[in-house]
Amino acid sequence: MSEQETRQPGRTAVVTGAARGIGAAIARRLGRDGFAVAVLDLDEAAGKPVAEEIEAAGGRALAIGVDVADEQAVEAAVARVAAELGAPTVLVNNAGIIRDNLLFKMTAGDWDAVMGVHLRGAFLMSRAAQKYMTEAGWGRIVNLSSTSALGNRGQANYAAAKAGLQGFTKTLAIELGRFGVTVNAIAPGFIETDMTAATAARVGVPFEDFKAAAAKQIPVGRVGRPEDIAATVSFFVREEASFVSGQVIYVAGGPCD
Repeated sequence: MSEQETRQPGRTAVVTGAARGIGAAIARRLGRDGFAVAVLDLDEAAGKPVAEEIEAAGGRALAIGVDVADEQAVEAAVARVAAELGAPTVLVNNAGIIRDNLLFKMTAGDWDAVMGVHLRGAFLMSRAAQKYMTEAGWGRIVNLSSTSALGNRGQANYAAAKAGLQGFTKTLAIELGRFGVTVNAIAPGFIETDMTAATAARVGVPFEDFKAAAAKQIPVGRVGRPEDIAATVSFFVREEASFVSGQVIYVAGGPCD
């Protein structure tokens, strides 16, 4: 399928956590696919370079600063997107943080912070955006889960949040399907980002060594790139994917259970 055939002119997409890493790659890809893109991140200034890059390539974009765990801030941000870019009919819930630790060392604050961004944030963003999708009779929600949803030492909070997003995805697919809205999740494996670099630093391993060790465990023989996830998002949000909903796809270079 050619790039021209996948373009979605006139539609608006919202990507959270889009200032860098996976979120930035998704925002850039959706811009190339023809969407107007709202680049949401905690710091509006951090998202501006991504928005400017999309615009320099001939697209339309807007950077907005928002704490996705703040109910009023989310409502205001989504309303601003609708006013300045158009009704958002694509939402990618990518915003995330890590507060890794073993259970006996993990604080309640570590737990609450991760749940707030990943789960509360996805809930608030989806609730705010779905009204535009149901009114349009067309919409796409893509939630970013993780292979950590299957369990990962030192990530009780993150693993629980990512597993929760999978249940959230399947429930929204059931509720919103009759309105022409599909809801799917992507569970990345090891992707080369600032977040995985931070994990390497936490365990005291140089990042290049950390990546090399991970690649040896991956059937395709390499770690993932943000663009790998962006390409999967591009599939989920296109017209041709209208019969795919409630699914969790592991983009991890090999099978996951």
